[in-house]
Amino acid sequence: MAADVLAPDAALAPEARDPDALSFQRCTWCGTAMYHRLLCPVCQCSELRTERSEGTGTVRHATVVHRNTPAARNVSLIEMSEGFVVRGRVMGPLIGIHSGDRVRLSTVKDPVRGEPVFQLLDEPYRAWS
Repeated sequence: MAADVLAPDAALAPEARDPDALSFQRCTWCGTAMYHRLLCPVCQCSELRTERSEGTGTVRHATVVHRNTPAARNVSLIEMSEGFVVRGRVMGPLIGIHSGDRVRLSTVKDPVRGEPVFQLLDEPYRAWS
C-alpha cells in the first residue's frame, strides 16, 4: 500500500499515464472523486485508484489576483465533470470569466505556477458589440 501512496502513477492503466491528461483519484469504497488526496474526504478510506479526467468542467469561482506578479492573473476553482474540484487558471479576458462558464483543459501544468490551465468553451456574451 505504501508504494501506491509514493508512486500513484504506477497503478495507472497505460492510457491514463498520458502527461497531457489531468488525473484524479476515486475512492474504491464510496466512489468519491477527488484531486490529489491521501485519504477520501468522505469515508477516510486510503484505497484510491487513479483515473484520467475527460478535461471539461465548470467555473465554480473566479477571482483576479494582483499579488506577487507583474500583471493581474486569474485564479479559478473548476468543478470537473467527474465531480472533483481543482484550482487552476482560465485563459481569456479577466473580466470575461465568471462562475458557471464552461471550460476545457488546455495544459495540465502551467510552466510558471505548475497548475492546470483551462480555456473557455463558449465565447463570453458581449452585450455591446
